[in-house]
Amino acid sequence: MCSDRTTDSQPHSSFIPQVSVVVPIYNGAADIPDLIQCLFSQTYPKDQVEYLLVDNNSRDRTPDILQQAAQDARARGITLHPLTENQIQSSYAARNTGIKASTGEILAFTDADCRPLPQWLSLLVQPFANPQIGLVVGEISALPGKTLLEKHAERQGTLSQKNTLDHPFYPYGQTANLAIRRQALQEVGLFRPYMTTGGDADICWRIQRQTQWQLDFAQTAIVQHRHRTNLREFRSQWQRYGRSNKYLHELHGVELQPKLTSKKSFYLISRWLLKELPITSGQVIAGKASVGDVLKTPINLYGAWYRDLGQQQTQLNEKANKIDWL
Repeated sequence: MCSDRTTDSQPHSSFIPQVSVVVPIYNGAADIPDLIQCLFSQTYPKDQVEYLLVDNNSRDRTPDILQQAAQDARARGITLHPLTENQIQSSYAARNTGIKASTGEILAFTDADCRPLPQWLSLLVQPFANPQIGLVVGEISALPGKTLLEKHAERQGTLSQKNTLDHPFYPYGQTANLAIRRQALQEVGLFRPYMTTGGDADICWRIQRQTQWQLDFAQTAIVQHRHRTNLREFRSQWQRYGRSNKYLHELHGVELQPKLTSKKSFYLISRWLLKELPITSGQVIAGKASVGDVLKTPINLYGAWYRDLGQQQTQLNEKANKIDWL
């Protein structure tokens, strides 16, 4: 569902540029209906926005659902274009397909498993009223979760953009909630179509390193995202983080994440068993903590191990040096 936690229906501003919202989708049949509802609920003027939903060679009913969504959009006076990227299996290639078909002055990005709140687009676009702003990062919060891992990620703020904005190299925003001025893309190029992770940091860093465009944070422009629900998804997520670290190290020379050594792991587990576990177990009994609080250290270690694995076992594909252009 798409809920609104804000009070005003529309930010008061005379700055209403043409915006193109680009969403890459792969096997998104389960997610598209809720996503579409959230896009249809946006407060941004209908005649100033287009939605470009790009199927990235899905194997489920995604293409059919997108065609139906386009019909529903027309009936509501909303512009929605279903597109296809079936040559390169990469969300960044799909985003590039959407960008190339777009007409907006501002390109806004989110994902199929995200739920933008109704004011998301209006609030995300406002910082561009400053002509020096080329990138705007919105916040990512968690959809209400039920599983232990979902609740753990929510408490940790795993996907919060405050983490990526605090990167020691350059700040960046995840493409789950990011907007870029078209002119900035014309200057540095589009996403690297053969990258499979880390492309959001790469494009934000290229813009900041190669141009005078500035980045701003629209904290109230919120997209809700579903956290990983099981260990398989959790492992995959943290391995992807490790691969991203390695790719960005090769492309931009940023430092790799320090390896979690056996000595460090033993220390953290010992401290958890001898100190944290007795304290948090007592807090659970007293109703002041949850099981997730008890298992915080083992879960974080598990993620760190798989991040290390992803970082150690990957190497940037030569094709990933390629940059698409408008």
